[in-house]
Order: sequence, then structure tokens, then C-alpha cells
Amino acid sequence: MTLEELRNRIDALDRQLVELLSERARAALLIGHLKAATSLPVYEPAREKVIYANVRAANKGPLPDIELTHIYERIIDVMRALQRNELASEREAQGRRGDQLSHGTGAQQPQRQTPAGDANEAPETGKKQ
Repeated sequence: MTLEELRNRIDALDRQLVELLSERARAALLIGHLKAATSLPVYEPAREKVIYANVRAANKGPLPDIELTHIYERIIDVMRALQRNELASEREAQGRRGDQLSHGTGAQQPQRQTPAGDANEAPETGKKQ
């Protein structure tokens, strides 16, 4: 194969990886919702050990097990952060709904203005969120 053909192959594989990682992220979000509903922690070290063992068992090379494990450590870190961010957003939304219900109107509360005057700016940076 030529260099261009190999690069095209890598580009196609990268697109497949992105698709699979997105699918994995959707599954991780669903798991996060189930964990929240059953009061389970997001971080489960025993489950992560099982994942690493599964990955090493499926590895036929050429990546060494340790390198594949490092890749999966990063993937799991990102998925865990995704779960936490999603669940935090949900808790925040539930809190806002609870506040609206407790005020009896269900109307949306006015947004607080930042020092710059734009309700959509982050106070720390002054940049749009």
C-alpha cells in the first residue's frame, strides 16, 4: 500500500473510532442515570478493573497491554467526567424546577446580570458561555 492509501485507511478507522466512542459515551450516560436513580457512586474502581482485564484479554497486539490500558484509563476518565457533568446539570435543572414550583408561579426567574451586563457571560472570564 502507498502512504496515501495507508493514511486514508487511518482516517476511515478514526471515523469508526469516533462513532464507537460516541456510542460508548451514550451508554455511559445511561449508566450514570441508572446510578443516580439507585444512589450508586459514579466512580466504581472494581468495575474499572474488570474493564481493563477485558481489554487486555481481547488484545491481540500490536499494542502492548500496558499502552492499551493507558488509553482505556483516559477513555474511562472522560466517560466518568461526562457522567458527572450530565448528572450535575440534571440536579441543577431539578433545583430550578423545584424553586419555580415553590414560588407557585412556575415562571422563570430573571437572569442575574454580570458586572459586564450580559446575563450570558461567565463572570470569571467575561466570555460567552
